[in-house]
Amino acid sequence: MTYPRRALFAPHGAVSTSHPLAAAAGLAVLRRGGNAVDAALATAITLTVVQPPSNDIGGDLFAIVWDGDRLHGLAAAGRSPAALTRELVLTATAGVPVAAVDALGGAQAAGPAMPARGWLPVTVPGAPAGWRDLHDRFGVLPFADLFTDAIGYADDGHPVSAGTAATWARAVAQPTPTDAEYAEFNRVFTVAGRAPRPGEHWRNPAAARTLRLIARTGGDAFYRGTIAEALDRHAARTGGFLTAADLAAHTSTWVDPVSVRYRDHEVWELPPPGQGLAALSALGILDGLDPAGDPVERVHRQVEAVKLGFADAHAHVADPERVDVPTAGLLDPGYLAARRTLLTDRAGAPVAGDPERGGTVYLCTADADGLMVSLIQSTYLGFGSRVVLPGYGFALQNRGTGFRLDPGHPNVVGPAKRPFHTIIPGFLTRDGAPVGPFGVMGGHMQPQGHLQWVAGTVDGGLDPQAALDAPRWYWHAGRTLLVEPALAAVPGLVAGLRARGHQVTVAAEPSVFGYGQALRRAPAGGWVVGTEPRVDGAAVGY
Repeated sequence: MTYPRRALFAPHGAVSTSHPLAAAAGLAVLRRGGNAVDAALATAITLTVVQPPSNDIGGDLFAIVWDGDRLHGLAAAGRSPAALTRELVLTATAGVPVAAVDALGGAQAAGPAMPARGWLPVTVPGAPAGWRDLHDRFGVLPFADLFTDAIGYADDGHPVSAGTAATWARAVAQPTPTDAEYAEFNRVFTVAGRAPRPGEHWRNPAAARTLRLIARTGGDAFYRGTIAEALDRHAARTGGFLTAADLAAHTSTWVDPVSVRYRDHEVWELPPPGQGLAALSALGILDGLDPAGDPVERVHRQVEAVKLGFADAHAHVADPERVDVPTAGLLDPGYLAARRTLLTDRAGAPVAGDPERGGTVYLCTADADGLMVSLIQSTYLGFGSRVVLPGYGFALQNRGTGFRLDPGHPNVVGPAKRPFHTIIPGFLTRDGAPVGPFGVMGGHMQPQGHLQWVAGTVDGGLDPQAALDAPRWYWHAGRTLLVEPALAAVPGLVAGLRARGHQVTVAAEPSVFGYGQALRRAPAGGWVVGTEPRVDGAAVGY
């Protein structure tokens, strides 16, 4: 028998994330007089040290901030190297089988695909610049003060949590090639070739060195100084394409979040290149349907709406700086109504429409003044590219895996482009007033997790913790559908879904269904906070 967690009620400020030590770092910052952005940054920076299989200094970051009056979005996502072309990738991968890791959740066409490891999928890390940019706009404590706990855990070590150890072991079980660019990975991130065990003490003093440089220079060392120069040399020596010029050219992008109406709420995501449009599209389709009905009907509709949302996202989402992404058209109520008519009582395999044109960690924080942050950060697919910079203790992300090689696709690989991105922070408002941040990490699961959490919150009236505790389903491709055991236990659900054409499998592995965090304002003041029960989640407050 499992016992669900109970929501945390905090009168002043709160932090919720996937690792207790990182949550404690954020809470310490709140108690020292920092605001929700300071707390979010201290949490995010600490997560790179205590949860390295899922995120690292060499990753990307996206955030939504409620400043007390309105929402702001930050896309701290890096671009591909200027030297990276489709022709180069095709030449380098000639004769190599399609990548075993399907970055687009089954939507990748048959044929050549972007590799998942090595230098080819490496894009410029955006997280260090994202930390600086969020702090410059909203932070109140000195930037360097936000690194204290992370540097301490890297220098002195910390006992590895059980959930992190399990993720680490799964990642290390995937063989790492022996080419020169991978040589540092085993030295830094394994213990004699294996993952650290739960409770085992693990140190990364080289990462502490990197974090000190970023803290002291406001990130300049990473993009124009010591670290950038070291990355340039390492890439040149081991066959990489990243250069000091690529790093110096990097910028974050401030964006306006986009939304759809769902019942009497508004659901907010960031615009492309993230896949938040898939969640918004699915919710916009469901908004026109009566939420009542038996469990089979509810789950069936949600799954079919998600399929439509993903079909459009995979067809149209790309770097909006390089192509015209029809964001407004995809979210237009008339277009969503037309997509809604494609829902039937049978499991389908929908295709994209033609609208009018116009490995991850998540955290959320709130403070006593009402500032709220929804932030997600990742290197992707278990230690990213597995290219580790010698002497600096961090892995580079492999976000280029999200590019396509089809020359006619808007997301085709090319120089200085941002790829299709899986990581998406969410935010909920009601009639323009803030309700709170939420997120569910986990690649292709993320829009599906967002939809299920929002439906549980808005339609089911669940608090943030109960909505996270609720059993989930996961659609990958075709008509396959995975459900958690607790969902399969609902009388008649699996049989009813199978009768509609879904190929249902009951899956006990919790990581398949994503890991989430959420909080919302309490009606009488303060915060109601939830954290993921499937992993080492921690909700803390004061």
